[in-house]
Amino acid sequence: MKIETFKYDNRVVRAFAIATVIWAIVGFSAGLLAAVQLFWPEANLNLQYTTFGRLRPLHTNAVIFAFVGNGMFMGIYYSLQRLCKARMFSDALSWLNFWGWNAIIVAAAVTLPLGLTTSKEYAELEWPIDIAIAVVWVAFTVNLIGTIIRRREKHIYVAIWFYISTAITVAVLHIGNSMEMPAGLFKSYSIYAGVQDALVQWWYGHNAVAFFLTTPYLGLMYYFLPKAANRPVFSYRLSIIHFWALIFIYIWAGPHHLLYTALPDWAQSLGMVFSVMLVAPSWGGMLNGLLTLRGAWDKVRQEPMLKFMVVAVTAYGMSTLEGPLLSIKSVNSLSHYTDWTIAHVHTGALGWNGFLTFSMLYWLFPKLWNTKLYSVKLANWHFWLGLMGIMFYAIPMYWAGITQGLMWKEFTPDGFLRYPNFLETVLQLVPMYRLRAIGGSLFIVGACIGAYNLYRTAKSGTFEPDTEAQAAPLSENPHPAGTGHRWLEAKPMFLTALAAVAVLIGGAVELIPLKLIKDNVPTITSVKPYTALEVLGRDLYIREGCVGCHSQMVRPFRSETERYGEYSKAGEFVFDHPFLWGSKRTGPDLHRVGGKYPDAWHFNHMENPRSTSPGSIMPPYPWLLSQKLDTNSLPARIAALRRTGVPYPDGFENGPAQKELEAQARKIVANLQLGMISNAPPDTEIIGMIAYLQRLGTDIKAAPAQAETSPAADHAVATANR
Repeated sequence: MKIETFKYDNRVVRAFAIATVIWAIVGFSAGLLAAVQLFWPEANLNLQYTTFGRLRPLHTNAVIFAFVGNGMFMGIYYSLQRLCKARMFSDALSWLNFWGWNAIIVAAAVTLPLGLTTSKEYAELEWPIDIAIAVVWVAFTVNLIGTIIRRREKHIYVAIWFYISTAITVAVLHIGNSMEMPAGLFKSYSIYAGVQDALVQWWYGHNAVAFFLTTPYLGLMYYFLPKAANRPVFSYRLSIIHFWALIFIYIWAGPHHLLYTALPDWAQSLGMVFSVMLVAPSWGGMLNGLLTLRGAWDKVRQEPMLKFMVVAVTAYGMSTLEGPLLSIKSVNSLSHYTDWTIAHVHTGALGWNGFLTFSMLYWLFPKLWNTKLYSVKLANWHFWLGLMGIMFYAIPMYWAGITQGLMWKEFTPDGFLRYPNFLETVLQLVPMYRLRAIGGSLFIVGACIGAYNLYRTAKSGTFEPDTEAQAAPLSENPHPAGTGHRWLEAKPMFLTALAAVAVLIGGAVELIPLKLIKDNVPTITSVKPYTALEVLGRDLYIREGCVGCHSQMVRPFRSETERYGEYSKAGEFVFDHPFLWGSKRTGPDLHRVGGKYPDAWHFNHMENPRSTSPGSIMPPYPWLLSQKLDTNSLPARIAALRRTGVPYPDGFENGPAQKELEAQARKIVANLQLGMISNAPPDTEIIGMIAYLQRLGTDIKAAPAQAETSPAADHAVATANR
C-alpha cells in the first residue's frame, strides 16, 4: 500500500488562537464598560464615541465575530486537517481568511464607535465591510470544501458535517440580510421595509446564533471532547439525528423574536412551533456530549480542559431548553424586551461559546508548543472565577427581567397601571445591574488569568509550525464504502448539497412570502414618507444607537396601550428602511412619543436626561446641540430611499427637499423659543432629532377613522385583554 507523507499547518491555527485570546479581553472589557454605564451614566465618559448606544454593538461584534469567530476558525483549521488527513487546501486562502477576518473586526472597532451602523442586530456593519465579509467567507468555504475533497480519509466525521452546514448557511444569511442600497461610502438603507425587514433581520439574527455560534461549536465539541476524554462519541447514530434535525428545524424559528408584533400571525406561530421542536435535537446533542464522558469523571476532576467542556455542553443544553420556552407566546409576552432575554443570551455566550473556546485553548496550546500546561492551578482559578462570573451575571439578570415584565403589566384594583412612569421600573433594576457588573468583572479576571497561563505555556515550549503525518491516499483507502449514512459520508459534495437543501427549505418558507406580506399589509392612507429633516433625524437616531435601548413597537396588550397608546400597525412601517422595532427596553417604547412632549422637553432631555427625568440612566448627548446637520448628504440619501421604493417625487432631492427641511427647522426653532430655549440654531443636529421624534406614531392620529383593521391584530388584542 502506498503511504504519503504530508504536513499539517499549525501556523494559521496559532494565529487564530492568539487573536482569540486578544479579542476575548477586548470584547469582554467593552461589555463590562457597557454594563457599568447602565447604573453609572458618567461611565459613558461624556464622549459621543463611548456612549452605551455605540458601545453595545461594538461589544456584541467583538465577542461574536472577533472572539468566537477566531476561536471557531482556530478549532476548524486544527481539527479539519487531522480529520481529513490532509493539509489545508490552500495556505494562501488560510491567511486570507485570517488577515481578512481580523481586518474586518478592526474596521468594525473603528466604524461602530463613529456611529457608522445599519442598526440591524449582529449585522450593524456598513456595506463596504459587508462585501469584505462575503469575500473572506467565500475564501474560507473554498478552503474548507477543497480540503475535504483532497482528504485521505474516506468517511467524513460528524464534526465536518457541522462545519459544512456553517459555511453554506452563514453565506446565505449574510447575503440575504445585507441587501442594502448605498447612499454614500458608509451609509446605506435596507432594501426591505418595515415588516419585511423585521422578518429578514430575525431570519438572519436567529440563525446567526444557530449557524455561527452553535453548529460550528457543536462540530468542535464532537472533535475535542472525545479527543480530550480519549473515548469515542457516545452514539454515532444520535449524532446523525442531531445534525439533520437541527439544521432543518433551526432555520424556521426566526419569527419567535417577533411575537405579538405587527408580523403576520401565521409567521409568528410558525416560529413558535419550530422553536419548541428544537428542544429534541438540541438535547440529543447535549446528552451525546455528556454521555461521552461516562466513566471518565475522575479525568474531568483532574483536567481543567474537561471542566470547561462539561460546563459548556451543560450551558448549551440549558440555553437550548430556555430558548424554546421563551418562544411560547404566553412566556414571551412577559419576557420580551426585558433583561430576561439578556440573561438567556449570555448563558449561551459566556457558558457555551466562552467556556468551550477556553477548553479548546487549554487543549491546543500545549499541543502546538510541545509542552505541558504551565499551571493547572491557574487554569482551575480561571474555571471557578469564570463560573462564578456567569452566575453573578445571569441570576441578577433573570431577576431583573422578571421584575421588569411583572411591573410593566401590573394594574391597581381600580384598573390603572400601578407603575405608569417607566422610570419607576428602571430604578428597581439598578442593584441587579451592579451585581451583573461584578459578574462581568469576575469573568474578565478569569480570562486574564487564562491568557497569562497560555502565554507562559507557549513561552515554556517550542512551537511546531508543521506537524508531519502519514496516511494512504484516498484511492487506496481500505475501508469499504458502506451503506446508508456511511455511504453518504463518503460523498462530500452530495452531503453538502443535501445539507444546503435542508437549510434552504426552511429559509424559503419564511422568505418566499415576503412579497405576499408586502402586498397584504393593509394600507393606511395617512402614512407618508418622512420629510427631509426627519430622514436626517432618523439617521441620527440610528447613528447614536438609540434602538439599543428603545423599542418602536407597541404590542397589543392592555398594559402597553394604556402606557404608550394605540398598538402598532403593520401599515405604519411601510417607509421604514430599516425597521427599528428593537429588542430591549432599557428606556420606554417610543412609537407613540410624537406630540407627547413639547420640542423644548426633547431638547433638554437630550442635553441632560436627568433634568427632565430624575434618576434616568440615559447618557447626555450635548454634541447634538453643537454639531451641524449633514445636509450635503441629503440628495444621496433621498435618492437611495427612492430606489428602495419610498415614493419621493422625481427631483425632490434637487432643491425642494432642502427648502422643506429649512421650513420645518424654522418651526422647531420657534417652538423651542416658546419653551425658553433661544440658543438652538436651525442647522444643528438636535433639530433633526426633534423632528424625527415628534413624527413617531403620529400618522394614524392624523386620520383616526382610517385606522388599520387586521384580524390577527384584533384577535391578539382581545386575547391580551381577557
